[in-house]
Order: sequence, then structure tokens, then C-alpha cells
Amino acid sequence: MTITAEVIPLREEAGVIRVAGSRVTLDTIISVFNAGATPEEIEQRYPTLQLADVYAVIGYYLHHRNEVDAYMRDRERQAEVIQKENEARFNPSGIRERLLARRAAQR
Repeated sequence: MTITAEVIPLREEAGVIRVAGSRVTLDTIISVFNAGATPEEIEQRYPTLQLADVYAVIGYYLHHRNEVDAYMRDRERQAEVIQKENEARFNPSGIRERLLARRAAQR
């Protein structure tokens, strides 16, 4: 038996880390894992993932928890900024009423 180093199946594109070969983000896997899901449950929720890749990503997280947690905090801050910008541009107040009025006008 030969022991070899495994490549962690993560890739970064546009500042977002995803599992290679899928659109599933690192944030998603770690959030679900921290909420108590097993690797098998994660694989079932996201069929584009391979079980071995889920285990590899979780293993990476457990070995690099501080860096991954910092990355996830940064992503949360970015999401909050984007949400505030969108809410400022597109006021969510009264959106249901506007959509219902638009639907009624189309009929």
C-alpha cells in the first residue's frame, strides 16, 4: 500500500470557494455540518457531491478551522453589505402589494 497526499477538492472562483465539480459552496457544507448533519446526509442533500469529497472538505475544515471560520465571517459580512445595498436600491417595503397590483393590472 502506498500512502499519498489527497488533493482537497476545493476551488476558488470570483472570491467564492466551491467544491470542485459542483456549485456547492464551502460555506454551505460547513454550515450544514456545524448544524449537525453527517457527511452522508450532506451528500444526500447535494447530489452533485461525492461522499469522499464531503469527508475531505470537512477534514480540511477541521484542520484549518480558524481560517475557514474567518473566511465564512467575511462572506457573511459581504452578504450583509449586498443585502443593504439591494434594499436601498429596491425598497422591500410594500413589495407584496406592488406585485399583487402588477398581477391584477396584467389580467
